[in-house]
Amino acid sequence: MDDGLIDGVQAMTRFVRMALSDPEIASVPLMIDSSKFEVIEAGLQNSQGKAIVNSISLKEGETEFIARARTILRYGAAVVVMAFDEQGQATETDHKVSICKRAYDLLTGIGFPPQDIIFDLNILTIATGMPEHDNYAVNFIEAAQIVRQICPHTHISGGLSNLSFSFRGLEELREAMHSVFLYHAIQKGMNMGIVNAGKLPVYEEINPELRLMLTEVILNKSADGEHVQRLITYA
Repeated sequence: MDDGLIDGVQAMTRFVRMALSDPEIASVPLMIDSSKFEVIEAGLQNSQGKAIVNSISLKEGETEFIARARTILRYGAAVVVMAFDEQGQATETDHKVSICKRAYDLLTGIGFPPQDIIFDLNILTIATGMPEHDNYAVNFIEAAQIVRQICPHTHISGGLSNLSFSFRGLEELREAMHSVFLYHAIQKGMNMGIVNAGKLPVYEEINPELRLMLTEVILNKSADGEHVQRLITYA
């Protein structure tokens, strides 16, 4: 709904009303997604039941964050909070954790139910050939475990396709990578995600050699330290 050539508020209003006239669509929650808050609000005004807003962040400061959170709370919706603040997108574990704790305290301080808070901890691309990117998956997994402990009742989410952008076009490899990542991340607290569930292979059914390579890359450790190059060569 963010295209420059359409009226986002009008388009969102019309779309949601049309969508919710279908009984099957009306029985599930909508995730209202836009980079423009007035478009999100139009979606909330026309949703029935409990919607989820994607997303708000501390990028524009606490005042704007709280104002938007109050609006979302008034409509009874849940919210995705991005690990993003005035300094930018969080890539390191400590930064992800500190943003989430700050957001959690602000949201619960205005009466936002903690079970309606979904933290998106930024799944970022690994195995790019740039060493500074190699720890991105580990950082997400570590942060997920800590955030679930210090921010009780909240949820952890992420967009899975970002992880494997380095291997665009190699869909079988990408889906296997996603499955291995989820195997480790879910154990540490990730309980939501944006994922093509129908394409996800069962972890135990992935070729053992490939599974080991992917595990080494996702956890960023191996006996010889050559795990990233090994996967790139395989790809």
